[in-house]
Amino acid sequence: MDGGVVVGSSGSRDYPGKMTFYVFFACLIAATGGLIFGYDVGISGGVTSMDSFLEKFFPAVHRKELDTVSTNQYCKFDSQLLTAFTSSLYLAALVSSLFASTMTRKLGRKWSMFSGGVTFVVGATLNGSAVNVAMLILGRLLLGIGVGFTSQSVPLYLSEMAPARLRGMLNIVFQLMITIGIFVANVINYGTEKIKGGWGWRVSLALAAVPGAIIAIGALTLPDTPNSLIERGHDEEAKAMLRKIRGTTDIEAEFEDLVVASNQSKAVKHPFANIRMRKYRPQLTMAILLPFFQQLTGINVVMFYAPVLFKTIGFGSSASLMSSLITGLINVIATFVSIFTVDKLGRRKLLLEGGIQMFLGQIVLGILIAIKFGTSGVADVSKTYAIFVVAFICVFVTGFAWSWGPMGWLVPSEIFPLEIRSAGQSISVSMNMLLTFTIAQVFLAMLCHMKFGLFFFFAAWMFIMTMFVYFFLPETKNVPIEEMILVWKKHWFWGNFIVDEDIHNGDVENGRPSNIVHLCSQEHVSAVDIRSHAVKKKMATEAGPS
Repeated sequence: MDGGVVVGSSGSRDYPGKMTFYVFFACLIAATGGLIFGYDVGISGGVTSMDSFLEKFFPAVHRKELDTVSTNQYCKFDSQLLTAFTSSLYLAALVSSLFASTMTRKLGRKWSMFSGGVTFVVGATLNGSAVNVAMLILGRLLLGIGVGFTSQSVPLYLSEMAPARLRGMLNIVFQLMITIGIFVANVINYGTEKIKGGWGWRVSLALAAVPGAIIAIGALTLPDTPNSLIERGHDEEAKAMLRKIRGTTDIEAEFEDLVVASNQSKAVKHPFANIRMRKYRPQLTMAILLPFFQQLTGINVVMFYAPVLFKTIGFGSSASLMSSLITGLINVIATFVSIFTVDKLGRRKLLLEGGIQMFLGQIVLGILIAIKFGTSGVADVSKTYAIFVVAFICVFVTGFAWSWGPMGWLVPSEIFPLEIRSAGQSISVSMNMLLTFTIAQVFLAMLCHMKFGLFFFFAAWMFIMTMFVYFFLPETKNVPIEEMILVWKKHWFWGNFIVDEDIHNGDVENGRPSNIVHLCSQEHVSAVDIRSHAVKKKMATEAGPS
């Protein structure tokens, strides 16, 4: 929509602008950073189900797998060395995302993406040529550094480049790329597992260099975001870029808001210390709890170990990889649902619906596994029964793909003010990787000890997180990210942490807060009153002095 300021549904103002091909293409290239994360999730689960890989690097696990008659199915893959291989990446990603914050803030978002892509290529090369476990894990650590840098910078880049009314859709392309990466990895695993000679796993691991090269080369072609340019003192370049990505010359209101936010950002010398201030408590809480909850849905249990899980319930090696391929395809398709609905239905509705769907899916899965395997873990599973299990895994995966999957990345990337945005995103990524690392490290042991109860464990967490969203997460759709504080100020709980002086957007022309701050502080004032105030203020500004 062009011409004039558009007032968003929360009472904040939107800016004139439209979806331009330039923005779409830039966001598409940046979002390919999700390919490396998704490819690794899919490839590691498939490779660890290949007999040739296990026989070479994890012979004890391979011997236990061959003992199909007497071995407890819950415990036959329980190996700390095997889980160290899968989870070491996420420990490296956790640490590197904190360092990525400094690079993202001082050099720009694109250079974090480039660094992540290059490091990922080196890690993939090491893994593909590995001759021992040490080389495997070193390669995984380098892959983790790549994932940490790209996961920290890509969602920020997408949120800052996108028009507010389309921010959700463009940001979720990152999650779409993750799902595509998982699916492509499953296809590759299905093919390489059939290579005679037992070296197919090398192809699977080495091909991770392809998505790494895509984001590294793509990052060099990307423009900097206006937010980043202003933050680094390039105001005229930022104005030119804003005109280009919004497709209009009417960018003064948005530019001035960005300048105000940048001035506040420059005054913050230690963002990791400032983020602990009371006024940032709502954003900090979300940055910690949303990725925490995202991983406790149990999705990585399914995606990391889908081939292993399917083998456990009676599928052969090739059949288990085919089942993973099916769930991977469903994951991609379901993500499109989120892309086309997130800016219409909003973040809350998708999270609530997805939470309920996943809760029911995990409960049914737990019951199905309990009926067949009980506590002994020994059973013969018919093809029909196995198909039932796969069907409910698909129910679970679709629920995640259009809710907690994309929202876990989208919401944290859009709620922080510029002065702590890079630090906040780093905390969010670090928490995501910490939980991913922890679950990857303990899952096989948990499956061995908790048995089918593991599914009920994750179901309980999904109930908790759905209640949390219902009571504590406000709707953020269509709100310009520099005015997001108005959403928190009007919330029944988080508004208690924000005083009027904390709100600095509004009368940017004069460099001081407008009366909208006073309006937001009055609980009885509706969003309509705020919209009316914003529109009247805009008309008065355009009319000039009488």
